[in-house]
Amino acid sequence: MWLAARAAVRRRRLQTAVVGIVVFVSTTMILVALGLLAVSSGPFDQAYARQLGAHLAVTYDRAKATDAQLTSAAGWTGVAGVAGPFAQATVELTSDGRGRAMPLTVVGRADPAGSVDRLNVWDGRWATAPGEVVINQNPVGPGFFFRIGEQISGPDGTRLTVVGKAFSMSRSADAWVVPDQMAAFTPTATQMLYRFNHASTTSQVGVAESEVTKGLPAGSWLGSTSYLVLRDEASREAATYVTFLVAFGVLGLAVAILIVANVVSGAVVAGFRHIGVLKALGFTPTQVMAVYLTMVSVPAIVGCALGTVLGNVLARPLLSQAFRNLGSEGVGVPIWVSVAALVGVPLIVALSAFVPALRARSLPAIEAISAGSAQHTGRGLLVQRWLSGTRLPRAVSLGIGLPFARPARSALTMAAVVLGVTSVTLAIGLADSLTRYQQTEARVGAVQVEAFPDGGPDGASAVDEATLRSLPGTRYVLGMFDMPVRQVGNTDQTMLRLYKGDTTALGQKVLEGRWPTGAGEVAVAKRFLVQRGLSIGDTFAIEAGKGMTQVRITGMVMFNETETIIADWPTAALVAPDAFPDRFEIQLTDGTDAQAYMDSVRKAGLVATPPEGAEQFIVIAIVTVTLLTLMLAVVATLGVFNTAVLSTRERRRDLGMLKSIGMTPGQVVVMVVTSMAALGALGGLLGIPIGVAAHRVVLPAMADAAQVGFPPEVLDVYQAPVLVLLALAGIVIAAVGALMPARSAARTTIAEVLHNE
Repeated sequence: MWLAARAAVRRRRLQTAVVGIVVFVSTTMILVALGLLAVSSGPFDQAYARQLGAHLAVTYDRAKATDAQLTSAAGWTGVAGVAGPFAQATVELTSDGRGRAMPLTVVGRADPAGSVDRLNVWDGRWATAPGEVVINQNPVGPGFFFRIGEQISGPDGTRLTVVGKAFSMSRSADAWVVPDQMAAFTPTATQMLYRFNHASTTSQVGVAESEVTKGLPAGSWLGSTSYLVLRDEASREAATYVTFLVAFGVLGLAVAILIVANVVSGAVVAGFRHIGVLKALGFTPTQVMAVYLTMVSVPAIVGCALGTVLGNVLARPLLSQAFRNLGSEGVGVPIWVSVAALVGVPLIVALSAFVPALRARSLPAIEAISAGSAQHTGRGLLVQRWLSGTRLPRAVSLGIGLPFARPARSALTMAAVVLGVTSVTLAIGLADSLTRYQQTEARVGAVQVEAFPDGGPDGASAVDEATLRSLPGTRYVLGMFDMPVRQVGNTDQTMLRLYKGDTTALGQKVLEGRWPTGAGEVAVAKRFLVQRGLSIGDTFAIEAGKGMTQVRITGMVMFNETETIIADWPTAALVAPDAFPDRFEIQLTDGTDAQAYMDSVRKAGLVATPPEGAEQFIVIAIVTVTLLTLMLAVVATLGVFNTAVLSTRERRRDLGMLKSIGMTPGQVVVMVVTSMAALGALGGLLGIPIGVAAHRVVLPAMADAAQVGFPPEVLDVYQAPVLVLLALAGIVIAAVGALMPARSAARTTIAEVLHNE
């Protein structure tokens, strides 16, 4: 049985190669998707467990709840561990000689160990005396980048020396000092960190929070952060990739199943005589079926192994990009995913070949031998006769009628083309939507030049805006001032961005609500609302300078900077009355040369640059989608190629007869290509609506995973010209796949065919 299967593999090199390539491509796509899906939260959970990260970090008003009351409330039976109470304050710390002060959450903590939030002191040492500070900084990600030994100035001239850098997965603070040092900062809040016995869902964390805060004085709770929010944020980028990778992986696997079934079905039909001979020699029906299953399993296993290797190679940079901020590197695909692919994909291939292999099993030996010796007539004759009465060229009418001779094979081929066109439609839609999103979010075309004071932020003045507006070619000017603030109850660094100028023309696009115009009104991104559980109309407090300001959310804007709060210039009177815009975005009048304008800006004493390019994620996503589409288009083309080869080989006698009565080689090519192009045209018409529907499912799912909002025009990308080109995609896939077999059939001589007969 093995010898017969191995001989079949060698004899059918073309089908073997097709199966191997198709399985290779499909395995690559499905492994990347499953790998990202499998580790979408795994690296975070592992790193969080190693540090005994807090399931809940709560900030309390120090004036309303005593340390003893907080410790007593933390004695609830569901608490597995607690750290605190720690004195907490928002302190404006300034590095000597390096820019303006930054408000940092400083916590008084005696040591980095404990039953909750064990800090990773990866550089230097822990603070042991007043005047020393440890900075929270990710070893491999962004941070404040203070140097060991650097002097930092606190309020009232307090001097601190950076003695170490630590990393907290819980984001419990920006900096730590010894408890005795906190008295100089006049702390107004107390921090408690909890780990619970049950905290795997939002409801469980909510119940636990209500228990540990039960009985505390009213108004003592200021805010809290659940680790589930941190986990969602850590896995957000991976989840965004997973959304479209799974879609393409499913499409690739479906195409592979169709093509493998087509290959085995064609091998059975073309090998009737071979099946009869095997049975006449003593092969049992089950052994014959096993020969055909083995014939397709050998290239499937080889292709699967190569696809698994390539999938791991491609998945690794995506995973490193997605989880680059977890404090550890080297995130890879779990071994069980590779094992599942190595076992599962060949099994699926074998199952797809099982039905046609059953046909080989059930054929009696005499019937199989006689069927392999006789010519098949009568299939599709009615269609051919009808087409012969049309005014179509004979080669074209014969080509259109060929698929009706093998309706099952034609259906499988057309289904592969449908999935190929579906993937192309989906890919074009995703690429266009992502590009439109990036252009709208970055205001491409609206913002043409960015300008800065030559002396940096400290050199900003009211003269800068007036200077820019006076330059020839200026249409609109939008000034900005970024100010670090803290949302009360949240330890994440937040930036308040104040806009001044032509906000109607150059401001961020408002998706819901309205643009903030009055003092104390702000707009935020969807991700900000989701992660903090806020809605339009809600209010929250921010700490800026030495005071606390209540702000109200008036709108959700299309903005990809999660920790940025947008406000109009009237809010500056509440938080930074002496500030001036230190960055400007400019739109030019029609016909103005951007380079010449930037030269004039530099002559006026300002720095001018072009706007920033596309975000890294957008670029990676578009490149990935394009590669996956090309791979699926190649796979669909191989399916058409295999069908065309089978059809031309089965109809060698017919082709010889047609050439003997005057059909030219060119007409043979037209006939064969037309037979597949007809399937491609129908497949294109069916694949387009499926692809459009998939786009309307995948894009919102990607947006939900990324926690971003988008306007309707980002979704409505399929215009009439695009649909016309997509309708031609199926014809192109089919024609390209059929071209080589058609040319091979055209080169076959009449004498060769008659000699074989």
